[in-house]
Amino acid sequence: MSIQAHRWLMTAPQTPMVRTAFQATPQAGEVVVAIAGCGVCHTDLGYFYDGVRTNQPLPLALGHEISGRVVEAGAGAEKWLGKSVIIPAVLPCGECDLCKRGLATICRGQKMPGNDIQGGFASHIVVPGRGLCEVDPARLKSADLDLAQVSIVADALTTPYQAVRRAGVTPGSLAIVVGAGGVGGYCVQVARAFGATVVAIDVDDSKLAAIAEHGAALTINSRGLDGKAIKSAVSAFARKQGLRATEWFIFECSGSAAGQLTAYGLLVHGATLSVVGFTMDKVEIRLSNLMAFDARALGNWGCPPEYYPAALDLVLEGKVQIASFVEQHPLSQINDVFAAVHRHEIRKRVVLVPD
Repeated sequence: MSIQAHRWLMTAPQTPMVRTAFQATPQAGEVVVAIAGCGVCHTDLGYFYDGVRTNQPLPLALGHEISGRVVEAGAGAEKWLGKSVIIPAVLPCGECDLCKRGLATICRGQKMPGNDIQGGFASHIVVPGRGLCEVDPARLKSADLDLAQVSIVADALTTPYQAVRRAGVTPGSLAIVVGAGGVGGYCVQVARAFGATVVAIDVDDSKLAAIAEHGAALTINSRGLDGKAIKSAVSAFARKQGLRATEWFIFECSGSAAGQLTAYGLLVHGATLSVVGFTMDKVEIRLSNLMAFDARALGNWGCPPEYYPAALDLVLEGKVQIASFVEQHPLSQINDVFAAVHRHEIRKRVVLVPD
């Protein structure tokens, strides 16, 4: 069965997106999700403003932080009908050698809404009926959240969740998050939920003040500070708290050249540097520091679908707060909202809701 739907198409960089009608028709193994909300991510801004290329040629609907309710299903995917779900930002094929060896994040057949396939800035989306994360409406209500709000779990939360888990953060660790807004703010909360003492670094006092109430034991405004001063401040804090001077967990979430340089400058012996943010800018570093410190650097692309339920549990159990960091806007205002987010006029994570 086809469903009359619409999506907002990007036709060219920095060109207003256009509302376009389409028929949402699931093929075998696919589902149609009526979208409750879709988050606006830094990656979306990169496609729209910075000329970052999408894998599928334009025109294309952006948006990969999606929640909603399954309203139609193709053959083999009927079990999802009527269920509330979060769609993983990266959907691996589940069948290739990489997926079978637990390397789903580098699956070559993966589908990312708003990049490989049509995305979530729409009334409906057609996606593979595998790897979806079911959301229990009763638990959602008990947590005083709505389905649109948890759309950001699809990327802003699960990407740092995967990074923290992969890095091996344990109770008693020192975790340092560079870039405390958006993804970085959730990284602070997740690392704290894993038992780490967390330092947050940013150039925005308002972001630092917000995250100080949600997991950051120390905040540092790095504006005007060089790398040595920042590292000295973290080292002094670690000594005062009785934390190790080695094996720090460093998460670069700013998606900026300055943030990447700051993060790399925080390497200590046995450190783990996790790159979570993305930028097209290049940086110059001395790669030999990894050797000298016997440290490691990890990239982080998405999150395996099987981790989504545990990440969502952190939200539903109140260990990670999202409501105070999210604000909703009508999808019809997408062009104005993109411009406002790009100008940094909106501080919170925007979720666009079909209207």
